[in-house]
Amino acid sequence: MSTKKEFFVLGNFVFAISKLLDLAINLYVIVIIIRALLSWFNPNPYNPGVVFLTKVTDPVLSRIRKALPLGEGVGLDLSPIIAIFGFLFIKYFLVSMLYDLSSQLK
Repeated sequence: MSTKKEFFVLGNFVFAISKLLDLAINLYVIVIIIRALLSWFNPNPYNPGVVFLTKVTDPVLSRIRKALPLGEGVGLDLSPIIAIFGFLFIKYFLVSMLYDLSSQLK
């Protein structure tokens, strides 16, 4: 039999996961924004900060570029905007659902 205390612990666990997911999404969106802003300038591609931003964001942005070849020939890369909208959708859908689940379990 499950006791109320076990559901309370499970509710807190789900709440902690949702908070961590919320934080991770917010940080990743900020990293994508920084990468997009840096693309307006001509940063040194060997700079450790630029290398880090490229390695962190390329897995997501390159998939979007391959799936939706928007802006080809125009010189406008819309993949950061699409990625940000996607992550915000996940945040507002999944994270809020986990928040609601955690409050129901408490």
